[in-house]
Amino acid sequence: MPTHNVTTILFDLDDTLFDHTATARAALAATAAQRPSLRAVPAQVLYQRYSDLLEELHPRVMSGEIPYLDARALRFRRLLALYEAEPSAAELAALAEQHYGHYRQVRQAVPGALALLRRLKPDYKIGVVTNNRTAEQQQKLTFLEMDGLVDALITSQAVGVLKPDPAMYHVALEQLGAGAAETVMVGDNWAADVVGALAVGIRPVWLNRHGLVKPLPEVAELTSLEPLASVWEQLTGRAGA
Repeated sequence: MPTHNVTTILFDLDDTLFDHTATARAALAATAAQRPSLRAVPAQVLYQRYSDLLEELHPRVMSGEIPYLDARALRFRRLLALYEAEPSAAELAALAEQHYGHYRQVRQAVPGALALLRRLKPDYKIGVVTNNRTAEQQQKLTFLEMDGLVDALITSQAVGVLKPDPAMYHVALEQLGAGAAETVMVGDNWAADVVGALAVGIRPVWLNRHGLVKPLPEVAELTSLEPLASVWEQLTGRAGA
């Protein structure tokens, strides 16, 4: 439990409030169902390869090395290279757009996320600190009806660095008028969200929905954002959600 009164709670977005993994899996399944070369590939194998490509290319997009739309097409070019002859540039662009159409249609929150924000909002300042493009993350918050519950959205595109760089957290604290000792950071990525928060004196709470081994036993851990009462107590140190 915190040793200081909590005034501010920061959240990661992807796979903390927004269920990127579930959304991406469903979108990729819909895309594969319409592509003969991908239909026979086991869903987990296909998703893992897609996810690996996303993780590889995303930092290069955020640094400006690769334009966003080019990276989408490149991801599918490299994915399809395992299963079919290389499509034309126009076909790759169309496939990427089709996939992101599926992605937008199946967007979903992490279970319990919206209820948690609604409960926290009257009593705490809420920030989202995320390694992604501003427009994309704002669209997610709006779609999930979370935008009115968030006081500040801090993106790596706007700040110019990626978590765990301390600048991401310093900007969040400045925008929210909060001190590190009165702030909690909730996120699923150990390096970005836990190590990054610890480096600036923010208390981290690791959202570990997949049963991973916790590197530091003293770090607080959640396996879900439900039930609301226990999550509330873990984040705020107060009973009675």
